[in-house]
Amino acid sequence: MKLTSPTLTERAEVRHGFFTRQGGVSEGIYASLNCGLGSQDNPEAVAENRRLAAEQLGISSDCLLTCYQYHSTEVARVSRPWGPEGPQRADALVTDRPGLAIGILTADCLPVLLADGQAGVIGAAHAGWKGALTGILEATLTAMQELGAQLERITAATGPAISVESYEVGPEFRDRFLQQDPDHDSYFTTGSTGRPYFDLKGFARERLHAAGVQKVDSLPQDTCSETDHFFSYRRATHRGEPDYGRCLSAICLAE
Repeated sequence: MKLTSPTLTERAEVRHGFFTRQGGVSEGIYASLNCGLGSQDNPEAVAENRRLAAEQLGISSDCLLTCYQYHSTEVARVSRPWGPEGPQRADALVTDRPGLAIGILTADCLPVLLADGQAGVIGAAHAGWKGALTGILEATLTAMQELGAQLERITAATGPAISVESYEVGPEFRDRFLQQDPDHDSYFTTGSTGRPYFDLKGFARERLHAAGVQKVDSLPQDTCSETDHFFSYRRATHRGEPDYGRCLSAICLAE
């Protein structure tokens, strides 16, 4: 099962999907469409899940590319499937090559898919709180422009992620944002316990707007509370589970 953004579906040459956890072959805590190569799930099941997702995008599984994410601002430019060296270390991918799907794996962090369909340039970014704060979205936009995209034409969609109602944080977390800009306080609310709650989706959306992206579509789903539809690192941690699956968000240019 995959969700789509009305903004990104406006151009026929762009295919995309924010995949839920439903529709795969994994079992147990990974049920069922776990696409995370870094999880402890059966590798054969993960490979089949990724094949199923690629099929929905109209490509072969070897053309579905995800990276080794580590909450950085590193963007990798993709021109061919990964070789024997395997996935690159990065938190965003960009390409101008039709038939290659670039994807992000998340379990509460925010997946962001971007496209300039006229230029034939797409991007996929992994925006956890650290990446969003330090500039992964801006770095992705820069890399897209280097491939020929024009900022005023880039459209973006942010996918399912942890929502503010589920994202309780500590005061030191909030302080890191205020040190960068006191106005970031508007992305925090105070819960009944007196602790802050962070609006990751709103923060990322405004970073995109501030960088010059005019059209940003935001999917509303909360990965932490919607147990049947999404994997969640926070939920798995609260339950004391040993691991968790990852949902795939991917975008490609039709050949």
